[in-house]
Amino acid sequence: MKNTLLVALLALGAYLPSRAQNPIIRDVFTADPAPLVYRDTLFLYTGHDTASVQETNYKMPDWRIYSTTDMVHWKDYGTRLSVNSFAWATGDAYAAQCVYRNGKFYWFVATFQRNSDPNNKVGNRGAAIGVAVSDRPTGPFKDAIGKPLISNDMTLDQKHGWDDIDPTVFIDDDQQIYLYWGNGSCRWVKLKDNMTELASSITVFKPKNYIEGPWVYKRKKLYYLVYASAGTKPEMIEYCTAPTATGPWAYQGIIQGNVPNSGTTHPGIVDYKGKSYFFYHNGSLPNGGNFRRSICVDEMHYNADGTIKPIVQTTKGVAPVK
Repeated sequence: MKNTLLVALLALGAYLPSRAQNPIIRDVFTADPAPLVYRDTLFLYTGHDTASVQETNYKMPDWRIYSTTDMVHWKDYGTRLSVNSFAWATGDAYAAQCVYRNGKFYWFVATFQRNSDPNNKVGNRGAAIGVAVSDRPTGPFKDAIGKPLISNDMTLDQKHGWDDIDPTVFIDDDQQIYLYWGNGSCRWVKLKDNMTELASSITVFKPKNYIEGPWVYKRKKLYYLVYASAGTKPEMIEYCTAPTATGPWAYQGIIQGNVPNSGTTHPGIVDYKGKSYFFYHNGSLPNGGNFRRSICVDEMHYNADGTIKPIVQTTKGVAPVK
């Protein structure tokens, strides 16, 4: 009888996924999470840190894709896009986001624009935003327009060359598409329905304590702008809310404190199977750090008035969902 019960319990355990563990991806270093729900699957688009333990700067050659249907088990699709996918690009693969529109998947990426001037010792024209397109959420992806969508010479309010990074795209209820991005200041612009052309002039603004990494979404009647911030010690996560996708933005406060072993963090927010999830990265894996980061996810909760409750960073991760 005991042996029969043991066999039954072991068989049951095979169908009950264990609780996730943060970081959720543990075999490679990943950063800058961007979740996308398509049909019944959550896809996660990530950066990829490959710097050695001794190196003191970023080394990010490409972007990767993962997926899950239970928030515990993650399928690894490997590298699906790289800086080399863009003939005009050079340097590192900064934060990116993929969105679905009219039967296609558009992956907005940040990297640097190649400079053809041999006298330019820097070797690039500054940070730029490109867009790749695919018929499937996992690719193959190709450069959609053969040139940057946003180049460094289009934004002159910041004097440093890496200000055009961290794109996020939001599609409003009226189907108007907005692109937000920026380091040092936040910018937004309307996109045309084809996702590859600008439909307005660029607006520049600076939310309180803003550094980089904006993420924009709507919940009920409230618009949210969540970003990596100065906080009380950079970087933390703070946010604003607004009645429209273009503001006016009302500052709401800090929702996530510093993360373990990393000076940066990066928000990615999504609702999936009845729950809200907050993705971010830290440096908590063995041999991790500022340039060897790892993606985590925890549940996100709201107050009755729509404000966000502080994010509780956990090592046990989230419970499985069906």
